[in-house]
Amino acid sequence: MKINNIKDVSEYQLCCGCGVCAYLYPNDIEMVDIPCLGRRPNFLCDKATVTFDQALQVCPGFRVSHPLDQPNRKELISSLSHSWGPVLEIWEVHAADPEIRYKGSSGGAITAISLYCLEQGEMTGVLHVTAAPKRPYLNRTVVSTTRQSLLQGTGSRYSPASPCEKLGEIEKSDCLNVIVGKPCDINAVQNVRALKKQLDTKIGLTIACFCAGTPSTNGTLEMLRQMKVDDLGQLAGLRYRGKGWPGKTTAEPLDKSGKYKFKDLAYENSWGDILQKYRQWRCYICPDHTGEFADLAVGDPWYKERDENDIGRSLVIVRTTQGKKILYDAVAKGYLVAEKMEAWVLPASQPNLKETRAKLWGQLVALKLLRAPCPFYSGFHLSHNWWSHLSVIQKIRSILGTMKRVFKKNLKRKQEF
Repeated sequence: MKINNIKDVSEYQLCCGCGVCAYLYPNDIEMVDIPCLGRRPNFLCDKATVTFDQALQVCPGFRVSHPLDQPNRKELISSLSHSWGPVLEIWEVHAADPEIRYKGSSGGAITAISLYCLEQGEMTGVLHVTAAPKRPYLNRTVVSTTRQSLLQGTGSRYSPASPCEKLGEIEKSDCLNVIVGKPCDINAVQNVRALKKQLDTKIGLTIACFCAGTPSTNGTLEMLRQMKVDDLGQLAGLRYRGKGWPGKTTAEPLDKSGKYKFKDLAYENSWGDILQKYRQWRCYICPDHTGEFADLAVGDPWYKERDENDIGRSLVIVRTTQGKKILYDAVAKGYLVAEKMEAWVLPASQPNLKETRAKLWGQLVALKLLRAPCPFYSGFHLSHNWWSHLSVIQKIRSILGTMKRVFKKNLKRKQEF
């Protein structure tokens, strides 16, 4: 089934919710939250008179491509290229600042690197996501220029966000900026930079967080229901992680006297038992869960056993020479404490993501057999991973499971909303 325009991407549930279409067409598209799906474009104009060709050209829900010669680049760790994209170096780091390290999801690396760029790296802003002030179960995109503003955005947000919709603020800025987002967000940023030279000159660094998928808002609402948070209007704050590693999910509702009544869930319960079941469909067939298009990608070093007293470390994947320079400078200036790691640490830290990548070729085959819409991927060596890294049972499940979802999720029919 052919995808003809950006509206098809959204209605066939291939949208990532990144918001790049709203950045390109600010007068015609706005991003809205559809609680059962995620962030989606709302078309403000007569769609018959506007083609949105540029949006489709850069949309990660439609196409994601790596250069085909990438694994042959001599500077890359060749043993990782087929499954993990371009990797120059792997580091285990944590913020040198105790407050940043404690509040971050896993060592505070993204906040520490961003702060270095603001204070020492000659950059003026950091585009990132934080909780919406009046409805903290939702997200908003901000451009932080101070330490205080950055700290308000610490900790992962396991709910829909559209950071690319605010790229106009970066394009209008006077100097370089940092862009922080999910892997699909950063892919969209890199795509649109090729079209918008004025934007390209204002981006000094891109940072992606590892991502296993974005749950819809309904996932967060179900989580809050199980935490017995009954009145969303009285919810003053919501953290999904942080304040320890991996940290607890913490809700801050007010009681009748106006005092906070903290309620929490273990990470294994909030993500493992609830949120991951609400991931949007596009995340199930994503080729990039580890930020392969970013300068730096940051995730959890799950290869080691967790100590309940550990306040966190981050795994940082250096993917470009610009990322390498910034990381080295941040360490030299005392913003990060870092230890270089061997290649085996990455697959040992994220075995679930390696298996997810390996399943993808079979999933795409299933979609094509059933004539269901699917994105175009190139340069990811998907067939190699499927044949090399899965057992026979896993191969069969990757195909049959996807066929089942085609009918369960109505993937061959457009979803009107």
